[in-house]
Order: sequence, then structure tokens, then C-alpha cells
Amino acid sequence: MAFGWKLYGDGKTPPLGEAVAPEERLSWPLTVGIGAQHVVAMFGATFVFPLIMGLDANLAIMMSGIATIIFLLIVQGKVPSYLGTSAAFVGGVTAVRAQGGDSSDVVGAILVSGIVLALVGLLIQAAGPRVVNRVLPPAVTGAVVLLIGFNLAPVAAGTYWPQDQWVALATMAFVIVVSLALRGFWARISILLGLVFGYLLSVLLDAVSGPITSVLAGAAEATEHDRVDWSGVETATWFGLPELTGPSFSVNFSLLVLPAVIALVAENAGHVKAVGEMTKRDLDPVLGRAVFADGVATVVATSVGGSPTTTYAENIGVMAATRVYSTAAYYVAAIVAILLGLVPKFGAIVNATPGAVLGGITVVLYGMIGLLGAKIWKENRVDFANPINLVPLAAGIIIGIGNVNLVFSDEFSLGGISLGTIVAVAGWHVARALAPAEMKAALTQETGFAAGTGPALGASGGHRVDVGGADPSDVDRVNRTP
Repeated sequence: MAFGWKLYGDGKTPPLGEAVAPEERLSWPLTVGIGAQHVVAMFGATFVFPLIMGLDANLAIMMSGIATIIFLLIVQGKVPSYLGTSAAFVGGVTAVRAQGGDSSDVVGAILVSGIVLALVGLLIQAAGPRVVNRVLPPAVTGAVVLLIGFNLAPVAAGTYWPQDQWVALATMAFVIVVSLALRGFWARISILLGLVFGYLLSVLLDAVSGPITSVLAGAAEATEHDRVDWSGVETATWFGLPELTGPSFSVNFSLLVLPAVIALVAENAGHVKAVGEMTKRDLDPVLGRAVFADGVATVVATSVGGSPTTTYAENIGVMAATRVYSTAAYYVAAIVAILLGLVPKFGAIVNATPGAVLGGITVVLYGMIGLLGAKIWKENRVDFANPINLVPLAAGIIIGIGNVNLVFSDEFSLGGISLGTIVAVAGWHVARALAPAEMKAALTQETGFAAGTGPALGASGGHRVDVGGADPSDVDRVNRTP
């Protein structure tokens, strides 16, 4: 199925308990409305992360639409998903820029990772999804995701936050309050709402209290400046193509961002599994296609200077809320994103976001990325009393968070995320090979999920419930049969 959607019933919203299948659609006005919801859901993170990585947010939005179309075509419409900007590359990109790389180096390094991700997708399609669990068990995947997130702490604390600590604090507090006080869809876009709040607060403070003196990102000394710089907005045109950036390639820079591939494989697989459970379909046979499609989409996006892509949980949340899984809505969202990318004036407004606002947002976002790794451990009952898990992962995490460097020559070194990932992945497998039999046997008892699959590795999974009652870390599955 590509574009021949079957009309669901009379085209009206499905009643409670019913759902619109991926190959079906509602009436076009309702489909456009659902598509608009998908645009709003993906919008916040899709332009926040390019800003953090120093890339063109407007181009990222436009290429996310193109990437989504590519993804839907490759998976043959079986996995309804939107591809927005990936957060997994932020740490690697920060490391590239810290070593003097520019945007061309950044997109070149990410493009290489996109190629690797596509090749991994082909491998999964050929060998089956369980190969992921054998190479990247939950203990290792969680460690890599954790160190990617926590490695970014100095950026939030040292680059963005000091530009205006009070605006950063207010933005952070707003995001926390909104995410807890609001419900449903509005809570899901708390980051976007926080960005708007911080932006407007900065404009207000410029008008009321005037300029502020602080050190801007990339500057060596403090200067007096407005919190919001509108100069780029005034000169931007209303219609036209975003500024494109060609990639340049470096082995060193490529290795800095390559660990993000591990996070993307787990993320894509988890989203495919989630969509499969919602649509009541076995999507394991297309898991490899989905990972391959994400890799191809990332290659296409970064080849012109766009941001890396990944399937978005925010849009999966929209599907869960509306029970409309129609891929037609995603095509609508993709077209809207492409059209937004053709408005440079809009992109200039986005790019004028004050650094302090990003500071308030990133202290939350970076921590959330890191804690996703801990969530993987928790859901899979990873046993850190077992030295196979404890010793190599402990070393890899500290190397990644502390930006430890291993220098081979003036031109080549490994450090931070890349070195930490290598130690975590290779160290775990070496430790497992050298460990005594009782330690290896203990690994098989980490059955937090039925079938030992973790978040996305070949079966839907479900926590086992002990005789004494439900696992207290699994309150969402109380009284359910795994």
C-alpha cells in the first residue's frame, strides 16, 4: 500500500474501542486535522535539537517532512511514524564542535552514522531482530544511552545557562510545572511551551530592563547584548529555500558521533514494537526495514545540511490518543513541514531563540536522555551485583561523562562518548567471555521482560509477576499476564 487508502466507515472519528488502520483514512478534512496534530507534536524537539547542535532549524523541519515520506515508502506504509530530529547525536556533535569542527564537519559525521545505521537495518532484516539483543543487550544499551545524555551536562551548565541565569531558571521551572500540571497532549509538548515562554520572557525583559552583560556561546569575554537578537529576522525573506550546507568527512569526527547508532537502533526498535502493539500487528518482520529507512532518511537529510532523524515517540502518543493510525495523516504532516521549511522568516525567528532559554530546556532534556538509559536497566532488571554488568559499564560511563581522552596522534584521538561506548560494548562482551560459569548463568536470570527482550528486541515482552505480588517497579502491568 502506498497512497490507496481505504475510507474508514463514513470517514468520521472512530467510536470508543475502534481504530483507523494504517491503510485506512478518515475524511480528508479530518485527516488534515490529525496531520496538524502530528506537526505540533513533533515540532518542539524537531527544532530545539538543531538549535542545540548549531544547525539550521528551518532546514531540519523541512527535511523531517522529506525523511518521513522516505520512511513511509520504505516500510511500505506498515509502520506509521514521523521522523523528527534525533537527540542521540547531540553529545557527539558537541564533541565535534569542541574539537573545532564546523557545521559541514557535523553533518558529514552524522551522514556516515546514517550509512552505518542503514547497514545495521539490512543486517537485522537478514538475521532477525534477536541479533540486536545478542550484540547490544539491555545492560549495554542502557549504559550507552545514559552516558550520551549525561556527557552533555557541561554544555547546559557552562554554555547556555550563564547567558541569563534567571531566564534559564524560569524556563526550567516552567517546563517542570507544565509537564506535571497539564495532562495528555499538552503535557507532551511541555518543552515547546517552555521554549515559547522563555522566548516571550526574554523579549519582555529586553523591553523592561534593557540589555544584559554575559558571555555568549562561542565568545571569550562578556559583552552587553539584548537577550533576543532580531537582526536575522529583519533581513530574512518570507519565501525561499533554507541555507544548505554540504558535508565534509573526517574519520575522527565520524567516530565521535558513531555511538549514537546504538541508541537509534534501540529507539527505532522500541517504537516499532509500540506501534505493533497499538495496531495489534506483528511488525517484527519489518523492524530491519524501519532501521534501514531511518538510516537512509538521515543520509538524505544531512547530505544538504539537515539534522539526523529518528522515529518520534511524541507522534506515537498522538496515535495512542486519537486511535488513528492512518499513514495519510503522516503524509499531511510531512507536507506541512516541507512548506514551513520554505519560509526563511519563520526559521530566523526560531534561530533567534536566546541561549538562556535553551539553558533552561537543556538541563531537563539532557537529564531525560540520560535517565532513559536507567529506564532500560530498570525495565530489564539488569543485575549490577554481577561483575559482568558492573565493572565494564562503570568504566565506560565515567569515561563518557568525564570526557576522558585516549590520544593516538596529533590527528587522531578517541574520547568522551566514543571511547566510553567502545569500553562499555567491547568490555561487556570481553567480561562475559572471561567470567566464570556462575556469573554467565546469572545473566540469563535477568528476565525482567518475558522472553528477555527488553524494550524492542523481537517480542512484545512483559514483566514477570512474582508469587508475592506485582513487581513494584512495574505498576503499569499489575494483574496482567506476561
